[in-house]
Amino acid sequence: MLRFRSLGSGSTGNATLVEATSAGRTTRLLVDCGFGLKQLEKRLATAGRTIGQLDAVFVTHEHGDHIGCAHMLARRHRIPVWMSEGTWLATGGRDFEGMLHLARDGADITIGDLSLHPFTVPHDAREPLQLVCTDGARRFGVLTDLGHVTPYVLAQLAGLDALLLECNHDSDLLAQSSYPAFLKHRVGGNYGHLSNTAAADIASNVLHAGLRHVVAAHLSEQNNRPDIVRQVLAQALGAAEQDMLTADAATGSPWLDV
Repeated sequence: MLRFRSLGSGSTGNATLVEATSAGRTTRLLVDCGFGLKQLEKRLATAGRTIGQLDAVFVTHEHGDHIGCAHMLARRHRIPVWMSEGTWLATGGRDFEGMLHLARDGADITIGDLSLHPFTVPHDAREPLQLVCTDGARRFGVLTDLGHVTPYVLAQLAGLDALLLECNHDSDLLAQSSYPAFLKHRVGGNYGHLSNTAAADIASNVLHAGLRHVVAAHLSEQNNRPDIVRQVLAQALGAAEQDMLTADAATGSPWLDV
């Protein structure tokens, strides 16, 4: 069985817990850990889990709302941490005391009963990777922090059973916001974050009969609203607005079976 739960998603921090259970054994992966250690512990406790139950952490890129306490987790709790070489170098090439493992685009990683498939995305980080996780039967994708979608990215998302999808901003709200011009350009640019419209295009492209969940993530508190996101995604997926799920910054999402 494959399941996931966002522990929180937004500019203040991002973390997603993925679990695969087989023959009485459960493998637990944390995708990003963009919170301080105490906050992460609280959020894990809300999900009924502890740091000691984590088998590994995968960091998608070096921005603080994603890498958070990864270094401390590795050194203090002896938890393996995976990231690209570019991400590691962007953080200063810190010593992980043997807990660091380097990931690269297209090279699958096996952690217990989980197989991870990292893939590169266009974002303003040194070597950002997003991820597809599978237990061999189901496929769950994490796609946040990219400025635009490429044919390569869409190919990685084919046949997903569930997707955590960035819906960062409404383009009109961003244009009207109090953000300075350079920040509007960065957020809305090709190496920034996905607009609702861009996310909806991705959702419609990956839609197939087996897609069970699309959860909107990384919503901007200033430049987006959950009701707008639900409307846009519902139209793209041919679903009811009330059935659309969003992962917020404070509580994330409920547990969802893939």
